[in-house]
Amino acid sequence: MGHYTPLLHFSNKLAKRGHRISFFVPRTTISKLQHLNLHPHLITFIPITVPHVHGLPREAETTSDVPFSLFPLIATAMDQTENDIELLLQELNPKIVFFDFQHWLPNITRKLGIKSMQYWILYPFAMAYFDKGPRQRQSQGNDLTESDLMKPPPGFPDSSVKLHAHELRFVASTMKWEFGSGVPIYDRFRIGRELADAIGFKGCREIDGPYTDFLENFYKKPCLLSGPLLPEPSNIALEEKWKSWLDRFKPGSVVYCAFGSETPLQQSQFQELLLGLELTGFPFLAASKPPVGFDSIEEALPEGFKERVEERGVVYGGWVQQQLVLEHPSVGCFITHCGSASITEALVNTCQIVLLPRLGADHVMNARMMSMELKVGIEIEKGEEDGLFTKESVFKAVKIVMDDESEVGREVRENHSKVKNFLLSKDFETSCLDSFCRKLQDIL
Repeated sequence: MGHYTPLLHFSNKLAKRGHRISFFVPRTTISKLQHLNLHPHLITFIPITVPHVHGLPREAETTSDVPFSLFPLIATAMDQTENDIELLLQELNPKIVFFDFQHWLPNITRKLGIKSMQYWILYPFAMAYFDKGPRQRQSQGNDLTESDLMKPPPGFPDSSVKLHAHELRFVASTMKWEFGSGVPIYDRFRIGRELADAIGFKGCREIDGPYTDFLENFYKKPCLLSGPLLPEPSNIALEEKWKSWLDRFKPGSVVYCAFGSETPLQQSQFQELLLGLELTGFPFLAASKPPVGFDSIEEALPEGFKERVEERGVVYGGWVQQQLVLEHPSVGCFITHCGSASITEALVNTCQIVLLPRLGADHVMNARMMSMELKVGIEIEKGEEDGLFTKESVFKAVKIVMDDESEVGREVRENHSKVKNFLLSKDFETSCLDSFCRKLQDIL
């Protein structure tokens, strides 16, 4: 569900403090979110009709409904809701509007006398590093190059993060990527930041403060942190088929691997991942969409793989209750695609973290932050130029974090434990959200 689910999670946190929220959602998507609304008396879903754009399947409303190549058309369709959004805001007359990709929204809110915040359900590190605003002097009006992106922007906080050639190439190409209505995606980010009354991110001062300070100094407007948005305790049980399967294994022995809802692998990488899991000798549960070009998991498996791993390994193409799986005592390692929500879930659980960033600059920078800055996880090695990983590199990373005798693994486990205890310390998240709400009042 892209950003809708984490934004609703954030809305639940605000509603818990008594704030009334109108949540704009594509009409037929509402039913998929209804069960996650913990405060229906305070959070109201406002249906919006997403116009059909040529090239999109009928009924497509969100990025979850289409392959990655059609994401820009979803953005174009959402841009065409601008007039409807203005009419709804006139009627609702909220005090503030949160938005992310809709760079045109602050022009509407300013006209209506409403405040706006460009809010990202992401950590600020990647946005600060790649922001086109602070890099304008660097590029002198031209497109940013791989060489430009190799260096942090002027005034960026000290960091040990290094980017690989294939990552620089990918990000440089996305800088020019038209993401709906002919607007390059990073221009959407920059314009939204320039026009909004404030900027906001998921995160906490102790870890993310230097990066929001950097953006605040450049844009000369408040840049707020809403706290880490820790997962709420679940009020449902883990599905029986997964509970009974996990119960068969000893504590801390299972490797769980997940790649999010929008990041399918190519078949060759899909097979390398599974063969790497097989090599570890650990039981494993891999939750992944079928690889690109395949309709099912079964037809994409390596030859003889299913017979070799038998009951020790499961590859599943459907949705898994990730939070509950990670909380199961048998799970000892989590291989994540490095989306911000998954990173948070990993940090607050005891399973060790293996990082395999997939799609987007934020995933890459989340992985570097976890592996190089906080040193709480191990990143799977990839080819410098082609960005491909091997079964051996998967095996190596898992073995490091799961080996009690590994010095690197021991350091990572200790650091992870410290960060986990810090994030879960009494009243920590409450104080972050209280601070966010106080600063929000100052903006209003």
